[in-house]
Amino acid sequence: MLTDRGHRFKFALVVTNANYWTALGDPTRRTIFELLVEQPCSVSGLARALPVTRPAVSQHLKILKAAGLVADTRSGKERIYRIDQDGLAGLRAEIDQFWSKTLAGYKLAVEYPKKDQA
Repeated sequence: MLTDRGHRFKFALVVTNANYWTALGDPTRRTIFELLVEQPCSVSGLARALPVTRPAVSQHLKILKAAGLVADTRSGKERIYRIDQDGLAGLRAEIDQFWSKTLAGYKLAVEYPKKDQA
């Protein structure tokens, strides 16, 4: 809790799904996610676009799927991966909540500047 000029500011923590952030924290997974935003794709198609092996792509997709960010459907012998719209909506909600709280905190800081800044 922060105090300034006798005012008490309470900043609530943003409740997050750590799986989203952990999954997207890896540069290769982030690239896979970005490719799937463009269009659904198979493991083979993703591996052709990346400097990693098919098994490595599969492992990255497994993590993205466990985080709820991608889903897959069978198409013949392959699985086609796509962005999971529900997971994306959850991630978007977290980002929106974060920015709302950040902007509210900024508003308080601007409206009640410290004595040495006034």
